[in-house]
Amino acid sequence: MTTNWNLDAMHSEVAFKVRHMMISNVSGTFNQVEASMSNASSDLTGAQFSFSASVDSIDTGVADRDAHLKSEDFFNAAAFPNITFTSNTIQLNGQSGQITGNLTIKDTTHPVSLDVEISDVVVDPYGQTKVGISATGKLSRKEFGLTWSAVTEAGHIVVGDEIKLSVELQFIKQN
Repeated sequence: MTTNWNLDAMHSEVAFKVRHMMISNVSGTFNQVEASMSNASSDLTGAQFSFSASVDSIDTGVADRDAHLKSEDFFNAAAFPNITFTSNTIQLNGQSGQITGNLTIKDTTHPVSLDVEISDVVVDPYGQTKVGISATGKLSRKEFGLTWSAVTEAGHIVVGDEIKLSVELQFIKQN
């Protein structure tokens, strides 16, 4: 029997960090995320998992930077409104392991592997059965066509290539 899980968006977050001017990291989140999961076993090994983040919901805390990230220089939100991920495999050793799948940004899809931790399945005070997934990883923005770059007068790159991704998702069991 397949168990379906829907996202508890109020308790979930897709966040990133990138080096700015080679000085410090700038953080951001995608405030509109959809995700689902289904599994046929008592644990989540072999589960099918996907998420989609709305590019228009990007939030770095600086409106001008957010507008630049949504522009054709970066994500081109008008033409490519969502970033998507679909899992291929989840391999667990206990409650930690790896999730691999295909990440699509703009019109480019690449396989990625993320470190993952799965919480215990619990029943909350309202009688809902829930589980949490924490996933982290790194990717090259340039591999996904995010190639805009500038150099400061001192010769420093304005935006680093490596993106640190952090995904915190809470799911509610549907059946």
